[in-house]
Amino acid sequence: MQILFCSNHKAGQNFFLPLSFAIWLSQHHKATGKMTPTLRIFFFLMLTNPIEASSHQNISQDLPPQLQRTVEEVIAGKYLNALLDILHFQSTNMWTTDLLDQIMASLHDQDIEITASSLQVSVKNYLGNLLYHPKVLLSEFQQMNHPHFQTAMKYLFGSKQEHLELGNIVIDLAGIRERIFQSSGGNRTLFLITLERCFLMLNAVECVDILSQVLQASSMTYLQRHTIARLPNDLQEDAFRNLSTVFRDLYDRTGANAQKALYDWMTQILQKSYNTSEPENSTSWVSADNLWILGRYMVHLPLEEITKINPNEMRLFISYDNATKQLDTVYDITPDLSLAFLERINASGFDMRNTSTIYRLGLLVCFYNSLEQMDANVARVLLHQMIKCNQLRGFQADVQKLKSQLLDIAMQNQTLNDTLGSLSDAVVGLTISQLESLSPEAVHNAIPTLNQVSGWAKSQIMILSSKYLMYEKALSFHNISQMGALATGISTQAFHNMSPKELSQVVRGALAQRASDLSPAQHQGILRKMIESMELISVIADMQGAFFKEVSLVTLWMEEGLNSSLVKDKELRPSQALFLYELLSKKTPSPDLLSISQLVKGVTCSQLESMSTVSFLNTFKVFEKNLHLLSPYQINCLAWKFWILSNASVPPYLLSVLPAEYLESISGPLCAPFVTSLGKLELDRLVSNRQKKQAILQKVQDCLNGSAIDEYDIDLLGNLICHLPPEFICEGISREAMATALHQFGLCHHLSDDQKTEIKRRLIELHGSPRNWTAETTRDVGSFIALLPKAELNILVEKFPDIISEIASKMTGPVLPTEELLLAQFESIHNSSIPGTTPDLTSDCADVMAPSSEEIMKLSEANMFWSAQELACMDPGTFAKTVEFLGSVVHFDTSQLAALKEKAKESWGPLTSWKNYHIVSLGHIAAVLNETEIGMLDLGSIDTVVALSQQTEWSPTQARLILQGFLEDSGQGMDTLKSFDLAGLGHNLCALNSTEIESINAVEFSAVVSRIGSLPCSANVLKEFKKKAESVFGIATGWDRSILQEIGNIAAGLNGEELKALDKELMPYFHPTAIKYIPDEIFKELSPDQIANLGPENAAVVTELQRQHLNGLQLQSLRLAMDGARTSIQELPLHESTVRPTYTSVQNSAPISCSLSLWVFTAFILHPVS
Repeated sequence: MQILFCSNHKAGQNFFLPLSFAIWLSQHHKATGKMTPTLRIFFFLMLTNPIEASSHQNISQDLPPQLQRTVEEVIAGKYLNALLDILHFQSTNMWTTDLLDQIMASLHDQDIEITASSLQVSVKNYLGNLLYHPKVLLSEFQQMNHPHFQTAMKYLFGSKQEHLELGNIVIDLAGIRERIFQSSGGNRTLFLITLERCFLMLNAVECVDILSQVLQASSMTYLQRHTIARLPNDLQEDAFRNLSTVFRDLYDRTGANAQKALYDWMTQILQKSYNTSEPENSTSWVSADNLWILGRYMVHLPLEEITKINPNEMRLFISYDNATKQLDTVYDITPDLSLAFLERINASGFDMRNTSTIYRLGLLVCFYNSLEQMDANVARVLLHQMIKCNQLRGFQADVQKLKSQLLDIAMQNQTLNDTLGSLSDAVVGLTISQLESLSPEAVHNAIPTLNQVSGWAKSQIMILSSKYLMYEKALSFHNISQMGALATGISTQAFHNMSPKELSQVVRGALAQRASDLSPAQHQGILRKMIESMELISVIADMQGAFFKEVSLVTLWMEEGLNSSLVKDKELRPSQALFLYELLSKKTPSPDLLSISQLVKGVTCSQLESMSTVSFLNTFKVFEKNLHLLSPYQINCLAWKFWILSNASVPPYLLSVLPAEYLESISGPLCAPFVTSLGKLELDRLVSNRQKKQAILQKVQDCLNGSAIDEYDIDLLGNLICHLPPEFICEGISREAMATALHQFGLCHHLSDDQKTEIKRRLIELHGSPRNWTAETTRDVGSFIALLPKAELNILVEKFPDIISEIASKMTGPVLPTEELLLAQFESIHNSSIPGTTPDLTSDCADVMAPSSEEIMKLSEANMFWSAQELACMDPGTFAKTVEFLGSVVHFDTSQLAALKEKAKESWGPLTSWKNYHIVSLGHIAAVLNETEIGMLDLGSIDTVVALSQQTEWSPTQARLILQGFLEDSGQGMDTLKSFDLAGLGHNLCALNSTEIESINAVEFSAVVSRIGSLPCSANVLKEFKKKAESVFGIATGWDRSILQEIGNIAAGLNGEELKALDKELMPYFHPTAIKYIPDEIFKELSPDQIANLGPENAAVVTELQRQHLNGLQLQSLRLAMDGARTSIQELPLHESTVRPTYTSVQNSAPISCSLSLWVFTAFILHPVS
């Protein structure tokens, strides 16, 4: 956003702003992404203040009183108050240009010597505190008088006015609001000052609207018990209802303790209101209206309070038109609470088996329990409503059990074929044998229901899509559009056999949103058919989103009619972007190309360096906006370009990618913008070098004076908190800041073991012994409970089994479930389970209690603790219901997997009779198939091989057998394999020998070389693939950067002579994994120049063995590359810039000196960090 200030100076009153100060302002503005009200007042003063005071001699001093106060505020250095005075004056008075002159004359009449330099220093200090120390902003708000506070709140929240015109000065009010809301800590200040002063000084309804705006833009960490305690408890009814609505809407973003505190606040007001209006003998304060106000917070009602609800009130609530909407959102309701509500509804006179009543129950239907003598039609109605139960947090095993019971009732005296369309998403619980029994006609008739269902296993999708297409006979755009998620089960060969015209419609329509659910083989099957049957330009135009990523580099080479419009809205691989940017830049201006975000991946360092000053400044914001798409090497080039252009105005976060000594320039006023901007980014994407990262983090700690004393410091740190050393977590974070810090730690992608140890210690310090934790605290701690010892986990599991089970079932976040946590979950569920089946009385299983399907579904990864014998004694029916669950467990050992494999044989018969969907459903279990067993499988379908290739546990022998099995069963040789076959074979291609690789068709190979280049094959295999790549791209010494990106790991197959012959400028375009795969004795052949040009990311992945083979000069070059040094650019002294650029306005092409007007400078430089 450009923030423009226009000032028409009188002749002879030229205003000059020093470039150094303009740069200082640009640094501060860029780091925070905002321009505060005080910055506007400074511009106002500076742009209307000539250096010489003599011009004011004949100006009237008759200022209105309010503007006289403005002068006083300026003299006192209270620039924010001065702006507020002007805003208030302008809202009730006509502003004229002579008022500005009168203000300046008044200052001079009071013998105030105003010069650019003196005002600059005072305002600079003031702005530094205000911009980067939001606690100072909080203090400013706290000290404001009533008129100032009212004006500030009006223009921040209540006014829709976008610009303020003060004569010939334009102030961007919308920009001010946006920048403050987006600033680090600024939002927290607005939240705190609203709680502290708004309800005392302004209308309560207005304050509720302000709180809503602040909280919507926040991370919701502001809502903690101590801040919620400051909410007013004497609100008028309208304000209370409005604020309750705000908290209901933000429920999912609110922590568990905060939810409970908000519930307590709401009930305190509701109970007080109830006690003053209801007779003393009323049963409960929970009226129909109060239930509606509570909304999702009704899940915090105590069980005994629910049982006391007056039946008439419950009847009235359920009769409300929006009661169902409320009950549809109680995602965290428990079975006990649901049953209590259902009992109250039943007691209020509703017929619980009436269709209308069932429709009104919302998520309460997920725990419906009146199944005795139920009619089949009622069961089907319930099943239809239960499709929403997958939104529940936890209890899915209980829901599935209820669905299974209702399924049995719904099918009474009817076949599965007759009832399939009326079973809703209960069909997800059908076993493979049940799905096999369905007729194609039944599946066809039920497709309107089946295409709405989510949660299918891949094997189920394969069966149902096959049945549906058996009825339809031929694939078309129409019938694929009817299939929903089932379309992803269509075989690769079936896609390839489709009409090209129909395929084109499918890619643009039915499959456009499901591209990520298709296998590599399916992608290639679709693309290959379109390319061989349609004009290439039409194929490229039709490839939407992620589909375009499958288009090979060679295919793009063949099309001469490429233009930028064809690339819009497409996802690009780096190799595609490199080729396309270079090609299209010959006929399209860079700004137009860079408006297509994905093309930034293709901008090279040399192209950046060759940009003119104006072009670079005009496009820099595009790079910032798309920083997540740039490689670390590109970001390093970006930093160097800015440094050469003007080292004083380099965005602070870019200093982190320059050599470590450049961090020395960060101190004093540069600290806050450096930490703020860096905290908004992912440090791992910027810096790969561990030593460099440590230097950055030390600078961050220095900027914080070694500690984070409050929540504001945690706001400032942002994502940097994930990289703080254990010592800082131990001693540097205050107790006051720890609750907010824990929330921020929970957002990290990775934490080291040492960090986790200190987090655990601080966790106990903050919350006390886990023995005393509440359910809310346990929820808020979340995955960090995995850090606790087994004894304390057992206590929590005993107190809150459902919460712990929910946490343990999540395999995401910085702390994955530990073996201790999973064992505690397993013991809790196993010990509390009622045996669902009679033990097998055979000699081996007589004393073994085998797992039930309900237990298996609840345990997720904790199923790893079943013994091999317990798994072997499992009922075949249980295995059939849970094979997908069991196949997803990653920590089963070989004996457990072997037991499950035998159970599969028992359930499905001999391996020769297994279908592709049987094999797919096995998941990890397939990894223990021996050579003989693999040979017995039908591997003629590439889709079966795709499923097997997804398992990474295969030995080379197994992989070789799968490859041979596919070739034999499909009747193909290596020379006849299509591109989709190669894509589907995946890791199995690493088992090829040199003769087989040589025989691969070069055209088919070129179509999938980028996928083959991602495989972790051995050095010998990569060497052979390199030879095959040469048959496509020519000799290796002639490859360019786009080819190196396209072939990936295959580049590691180059020999020493070929590597040495490569231009040093190509080195950053090797894939990082390819660098790791280059054999040590070949890697040492790289010259020091080549190593120095590897780029930071590639240099960081060089292995220890590769290093050991390097000489001193090579190691020195490696250190330079890791540190972000650039040998192609002459480095400048840290505090000197040889460039004094002029900037060209967006509105015209005439060069304008930086000293002419600050707004021109800001038009190019000042914009927020993405």
